[in-house]
Amino acid sequence: MSLHKTLWRGGRVLSPTNPDATALLTEGERIEWIGPGDEAPRADATVDLDGGLVTPAFVDSHVHLTGTGQALDGPDLAAAVSAADLLDRLARHTADLDPDAVVVAHGWDETAWDDPTPPSPQEVENAAGGRLVYLSRVCGHAGIAGPRVLDVYPELGTLDHSVAHQVWKRTAHRAARATLTHAVPVTQRLEAARTALARAAAHGVAAVAEHSVPNPRDPAIEAEFSGLVALGAEPGNPAVYGWWGEAAAAEKARVLGAHGCGGDLSVDGSLGARTALLRETYRDRPETGGSRYLTAEDINTHLRDCHWHGMPAAFHAIGDGAIETVLDGLDLAVETIDLEDLRHARHRIEHAELLDTAMIARMVHYGLHASVQPAFDAAWGGRDGMYATRLGAQAALDANPFADMAGVGVPLAFGSDSPVTPIDPWGGVAAAVRHHRPGSRLTTAQAFTAATRGGWRALGVDDAGSLVPGARAELAVWDLTETELPDLSDPDCPTPKCAMTVAGGRLIHRQS
Repeated sequence: MSLHKTLWRGGRVLSPTNPDATALLTEGERIEWIGPGDEAPRADATVDLDGGLVTPAFVDSHVHLTGTGQALDGPDLAAAVSAADLLDRLARHTADLDPDAVVVAHGWDETAWDDPTPPSPQEVENAAGGRLVYLSRVCGHAGIAGPRVLDVYPELGTLDHSVAHQVWKRTAHRAARATLTHAVPVTQRLEAARTALARAAAHGVAAVAEHSVPNPRDPAIEAEFSGLVALGAEPGNPAVYGWWGEAAAAEKARVLGAHGCGGDLSVDGSLGARTALLRETYRDRPETGGSRYLTAEDINTHLRDCHWHGMPAAFHAIGDGAIETVLDGLDLAVETIDLEDLRHARHRIEHAELLDTAMIARMVHYGLHASVQPAFDAAWGGRDGMYATRLGAQAALDANPFADMAGVGVPLAFGSDSPVTPIDPWGGVAAAVRHHRPGSRLTTAQAFTAATRGGWRALGVDDAGSLVPGARAELAVWDLTETELPDLSDPDCPTPKCAMTVAGGRLIHRQS
């Protein structure tokens, strides 16, 4: 039985094999032909590209779909410019909610305020109309619980970093967020995820890597995770490659439909919450060097479990202490796992923000992919940003050394960590091109490749990310009049608008 053939014509195709192409033919999920439109083979259907530039589609290599959808539908806490503004936004959002509604919202960032003092738990609860409420910080590693949370769930008060702290972190943060999220039905969570996938498709994203983390206080996470993977199999959505963030649980991950085991399996926390693990201490809080959640022995155990079940492993590691722990775990793993097997497994580190040349060399040695978020540097990097406050100006500039990694062979894959930063792949490309430290900048072509082909390769998909015959039909059409990528080193360069997105040969977005 022959597959449906679609001719996409009347544009400009960014193809390394045919730079003058104005059309391409897809058959099923594959590109069959690329060339001039007047030489096109016969097709079952034709789509007019309306002069747009056709490029490989983006891959967002690190997202949280449910949280993204909930943030899109919830109060815009990320835009708050003060504690008072945060409370006002929360009050407006909750004004018409059912009195028994549970409020879980995300995105506040006190480092952008003139007065960085966050609101008190009682102020948050009052703004939410007395409802059960938890406000997660933009980094996803800290939050504020209204006092009623402890009244209803007193056991949370026994956890590390809860009762005595205005802002909850570590175990208390994760448990409180999961406890309140458990009140949200899985069907409602998946509807929020649909909103996130629609946003991704509208930004030229054909696939996402979902990073879910289990929590015993929300047993519905397993059903939610499998549901998210299933959404990616629906014809109108970007593909969803799920990472199940539980240590040494590769067998369960496979049963749940995961692509890999780990992902946001946290070795440390975040720089914003001062829980990212540093080899030294925080400049603005010298009494702490962050938090370690996994040891090198834990890393080794997880890697061995993943290799036994034939799955790739991934680790959340931001600070240099955490990245070093992952690498030390690989040193232990190579004693029982063949080095070439480690190199070819597509293991990866998520975030990988603070690392030196020795760590980069060790990443190359083990064939590790770096799943990074350039928007972090745009938002918090530079001499005057939050990273400089936490680490000092020079260390902040040295963070996220994309050019250093790419220059010696660390494969890069770009993501957003949405809802930490928005799903905005062109914004991520621009951030990498305009890194605060000139020596860490990538060219537009390098950054675009990391946001497209690099994402596929990190997933073990080597036949996508380039517009050539035989490749998977993962492409996007943009309102660009040139025949090449825009020069994003120019801060005045407008962001391209997505006219169409095609995933697996299917049209999943068309601008109305």
